[in-house]
Amino acid sequence: MAVYLPAYCSREDVKSASDMLQTADYNAHIDSAIQSATDDVNRLCHRRFYNVDTTAYWDWPNYQYALPWRIWFDERELADTTVNVPVVTSGGVVIPANQIFWGPWNYSPPFTFIELDRSTAAGFGVGDTPQRDVAITGTFGFWIKSRPAGALAVLAGSGDATVTVTDGSVTGVGDTITIDSERLLVSDKAYADTGQAQIGAGCTTDSAGDNILLVGTGADIHAGELLQLDAEVMLATSVTGNNVAVIRSYDGTRLATHTAAEVYAARLLTVLRGEFGTTAASHAVNATATALLVPPAVRELAIAYSQVYVAQKSSAYARALAEGTSAVPGQGLPSIEDRVRTAYGRKARQRVV
Repeated sequence: MAVYLPAYCSREDVKSASDMLQTADYNAHIDSAIQSATDDVNRLCHRRFYNVDTTAYWDWPNYQYALPWRIWFDERELADTTVNVPVVTSGGVVIPANQIFWGPWNYSPPFTFIELDRSTAAGFGVGDTPQRDVAITGTFGFWIKSRPAGALAVLAGSGDATVTVTDGSVTGVGDTITIDSERLLVSDKAYADTGQAQIGAGCTTDSAGDNILLVGTGADIHAGELLQLDAEVMLATSVTGNNVAVIRSYDGTRLATHTAAEVYAARLLTVLRGEFGTTAASHAVNATATALLVPPAVRELAIAYSQVYVAQKSSAYARALAEGTSAVPGQGLPSIEDRVRTAYGRKARQRVV
């Protein structure tokens, strides 16, 4: 199974969090779990943490019992008002940006309401009907913070279903990445040639202790990447000069002997193009990629939910993993759920007549 819905953690996050998941056959279970975990986090917090460029509508007058110059967004929060400046219309008439206040003003984003500047002539309700009178086009979500996700290693056409990045350690299955103005969802991951080859005696035996791989250019390999020599997968743990320290026999593969093997890395991303309100486009070699930054506690909760799903699935959702096992998967969830709910849960708003 691949990923077709946004996720707050990646397949790789979950696999690295528990030794019992270090086999390739768990991928389908993990992919299902990380997508389910996103739904659980959204329900817990009553908001979503990924962004969508879209147009949202409100009736005016509405039944929010709000001041006549204010509209509450409720679950349709705005993640940004400066990079992608929202366009606000009422009855099809654009309200100038300098006549708008976004709130709350002291701890935004996300922006949860709009107010019109009462010192101007701006007003809502100028259309022929109150239905969908007010429209806001912008980036909806929690925030627009991102983290580096490498760069494109090859040209990407607008119709390509795969892209190759320069660093496979910073992008995982389930991540939402942005290249130029296009958002892409990483659906799966495969290996691409790094242009490097095994040199000398390192990793030539089928011994786990033979774990120093020498390559021609160590700068082309990144710590945290999955490397493949012949049929064996290795995890690069550090790179010193041209020496790459690896964990052998990784991801369910077997120890093997290698001689002058080509070095492949998990950098070939299967992607869904033009996602979340963006349009698929062509991108140049070396175009910078960034990945959606989910709040760390939210990411940890998504990983925890995913681990519980996978562990419980293997035991037919029994309370323990196996007979005689005392551990009950998920016992620690209430603590992290409480922290995430307190820090990131959307608070109820009192509506007074």
